[in-house]
Amino acid sequence: MNETMSMIVAFVAGIALGIVFFGGLWFTVKKAVHAKNPAIWIVISFILRISIILLGFYVIGFDHWQHLLLCLLGFIVARFMVIHFTKSFDAKQPQLKKEEIHGA
Repeated sequence: MNETMSMIVAFVAGIALGIVFFGGLWFTVKKAVHAKNPAIWIVISFILRISIILLGFYVIGFDHWQHLLLCLLGFIVARFMVIHFTKSFDAKQPQLKKEEIHGA
């Protein structure tokens, strides 16, 4: 594989890692709102997401700092992509109503 193609692969892999990380974060927050014990969701999700991302960055940028830099750039691009798509998805979902607190 030539150098240009491997750089494109590193960039696309960074986008994929970013989608996994930020999409997983969005999913975790959505689930934690309704969970009985949200701390478990958040901690397990954090450990899993960080493990996947660190392994991905290590494999992609093992011997080439340029690939690591492109992967990081793709990761940042994915952040904005996930924000854009989740905003449009959240806008279509019905909003939760605030519960009234009644005094006894």
